[in-house]
Amino acid sequence: MSILRTLRLKVLLAVVTAMALAAAACSADTAQEADADVGSAGTAAGESSLGVVEVQQGDAIQIRSLEAITGDYSIVGLAIDRATAIAVNDYGQIHGFDVDLGASLDDLCSSDGGQAAAQAIVADSDVVGVIGTSCSSAAIAAAPLVTAAGMVMISGGATSPALTSDLAGNPGPNYTPGFYRTVTNDVFQGAAMAQFVHDDLGLSTAAAIHDGDPFTQGLARAFADAFEREGGTITRLSAINKEDSDMVPVLTEIAAGRPEALFLPIFQPAGDFVADQAPGVPGLEDTLLVAADSLLNLNFLSLPQSQGMYFTGPDRRFAGNVNQSTGKTADDFVAAYEDLYGHKPGSPFWAHAYDATTLLLDAIAAASRVEEGTLVIDRAGIRKHLDSVRGYEGLIGPIACDSFGDCGSNKLVVVRNLGGESNAEASMENIVFSYAP
Repeated sequence: MSILRTLRLKVLLAVVTAMALAAAACSADTAQEADADVGSAGTAAGESSLGVVEVQQGDAIQIRSLEAITGDYSIVGLAIDRATAIAVNDYGQIHGFDVDLGASLDDLCSSDGGQAAAQAIVADSDVVGVIGTSCSSAAIAAAPLVTAAGMVMISGGATSPALTSDLAGNPGPNYTPGFYRTVTNDVFQGAAMAQFVHDDLGLSTAAAIHDGDPFTQGLARAFADAFEREGGTITRLSAINKEDSDMVPVLTEIAAGRPEALFLPIFQPAGDFVADQAPGVPGLEDTLLVAADSLLNLNFLSLPQSQGMYFTGPDRRFAGNVNQSTGKTADDFVAAYEDLYGHKPGSPFWAHAYDATTLLLDAIAAASRVEEGTLVIDRAGIRKHLDSVRGYEGLIGPIACDSFGDCGSNKLVVVRNLGGESNAEASMENIVFSYAP
């Protein structure tokens, strides 16, 4: 990024933040004047500490979708974005008011993309919540801006422990109140792959590669820690640049330790190059490549170099599950998706996004009331409702939110790639190991 562009972003951020704070203060004044009694919504709102949003008769409730809808990770982000739109349609009105998603925003699966999109969102003080982001790096940049403006963000794709907690009672370095997610914390994903590699495959040495991204680095570390707890040895934890195409120098360093397995919690196209080049590096000829959900998509599974690889990902055995807010089953969703887009979702996170959306809409319903034809939405009430979610039945199964915003079912699987483009969809369901902490 150029120095001039950086300065412009900083100036824009300062202006937008000031606008958001002013809007929040104005909303707080409005909230103090509002009747605190329960209205026709029939549920109690919060304490108006974050202000209120008033939706006039004939207007719509404003929420936004912020996902990676262009670039190498768009196969994941588009499925999440489309699932959000389907959920809004299935849910219908809230107290007689439509819900408007507006135009989809692109997080670019990057910090810069998340920040820029978040700035655009908070500039509109009518927005009450955001479904996003697809990537942890984008969430780390976007969540502080979104939540500081009194909005909530619920992610169906960002899995880094840094965003919530280490699951041992300690907040992550990038935890912000008002951020929630329905996708699994990567502490569990790292443990799932470590247990599979060590116990099921019987391998005692492993290495891992990350690209410095909060997601990849956090998951590589989670795998390494869990693998050592299982009794294995981590021979090396190496970093690459996302833009690298020649992976031989890094792979040669890794090969010196002769690991039996190499864990790749990285994205495309870097994952393409590692999978293609690793078998040709002396010392890695027989090393098993295993990967995370960042490469578990139809594009990567179709590549010849990914044949035989193992991948962690969310347990997608959703067939018998029903979302309690819409009454729709997972099969209903997939049928609707195919009707609209001509194919099944290309990534495993569509159900997480659907449930994230209905959780947000339920929270808006619980934190709002109708006064003389105007819908009054209490921002603090939305968070209060989400904090209290226990035993919610979603497409992913039972959902309960902890004190740091982790709401996922935490059920994971390992699948093995059968190989070939014609087998890519079947490989997504080729489960060889199940993990339920």
